[in-house]
Amino acid sequence: MVILCLEVIFMLMLTGKQTVSKMNAFDFLITVALGSTLATVALNSNVSLTKGVLLIFLLVLLQFSVTWLSVRLRGIKNLITASPTLLVYIGQVIKKAMKEERITMEELQPAARQKRFCKIKDTDALIPESKGISIIIENLPGFG
Repeated sequence: MVILCLEVIFMLMLTGKQTVSKMNAFDFLITVALGSTLATVALNSNVSLTKGVLLIFLLVLLQFSVTWLSVRLRGIKNLITASPTLLVYIGQVIKKAMKEERITMEELQPAARQKRFCKIKDTDALIPESKGISIIIENLPGFG
């Protein structure tokens, strides 16, 4: 088990920071598969350490390859990453976008308060991202 954990850490260090920073659905899938592989090798005596090491190597190689391709081919990038959605535009909540993203006003309000806004209508734009909700407070280009 220690060997497998060290291999995962080593492989992730080799593939770069991008591997573990901004997770998308594909990265999440690889993470779950890595965890499942570690657990299977650790708990199932029918699975050899060699097979576990090989599978972890292949999963990390797959993740690296898809990330490498997504930087070079827009189609791959669009396939594995979500596009940003505008939830608030010049203080107006876009309800259709809120429903599509399954985000409530109760979830937006704390994000606005973190940036020291009492009301969402005081913001120019709110956009959900993998690490939280981005708030744009300057005049938007072409609208001010």
